[in-house]
Amino acid sequence: MKGPAAPADFSINQMTVKQLPLPELVTACADFGIRGVGLWREPVRAYGVRAAADLVRAAGLTVTTLCRGGFLTAAEPAERARALADNRAAVDEAAALGTDTLVLVCGGLPPGDRDLPAARARVGAALAELAPYAAARGIRLAVEPLHPLYAADRSVVSTLAQALALAAPFPAEQVGVCVDTYHLWWDDTVPDALVRAGAAGRLHAFQLADWTTPLPHGALTGRGQLGDGAVDFPHWRRLLRRAGHTGPVEVELFNDGLWARDGREVLAETVARYRQVYEGGG
Repeated sequence: MKGPAAPADFSINQMTVKQLPLPELVTACADFGIRGVGLWREPVRAYGVRAAADLVRAAGLTVTTLCRGGFLTAAEPAERARALADNRAAVDEAAALGTDTLVLVCGGLPPGDRDLPAARARVGAALAELAPYAAARGIRLAVEPLHPLYAADRSVVSTLAQALALAAPFPAEQVGVCVDTYHLWWDDTVPDALVRAGAAGRLHAFQLADWTTPLPHGALTGRGQLGDGAVDFPHWRRLLRRAGHTGPVEVELFNDGLWARDGREVLAETVARYRQVYEGGG
């Protein structure tokens, strides 16, 4: 199965077709003319970081992002030290893979904790330690705000404004943001914040997924295929143009139904939906 070459700015996140082992994903990307791929640490580590780097480099693929670092809200010193060490390892893996962007999911509240501002402050303190380490290796840290339903257990950073506030103390080439339509489609403050992010050079990654209902339990695997839900993708495309973003656009879908299907079929469908739903609307 082959098809017309994917648009030049299209990137496929590895989790969208996680049923494809990395070598098969790389082959499929070549067959569909896909130039960019967002990788995840767990399957990359299972394959071998150096081997994965050699594989994607030989195929001429650009690694648009590595997911994920983060989980930086621990208050207990030993847990905090472990989190920082893991994030430094993630930076090293990103550098080995040849990407310039490590996406951060910042972490939820520690057990028994209800202080969101303090947890966000600990994220900021962790960034102060990690940003120079990442910059020395040519890696940008991209703080990803997650939908508020994840605030307790996955990310105390829920809005683009909060993410930009965390990034503000650092040079734009060190810390910026990752914008995902799945998490931010509902927020009417995003248009102005997105323009600010673009103007400041902090829009380091942009990801697409649709919001479909009813959500599965926990919503982790509820990311819909483009066009199946409530997100106005032509609107987002116009916003991205206003923000001056010219980099890759990554499709990142966590969806049990898609994972149960043939991976190449899902990949072909995703490229087609990108053309029809994201590009086709203006």
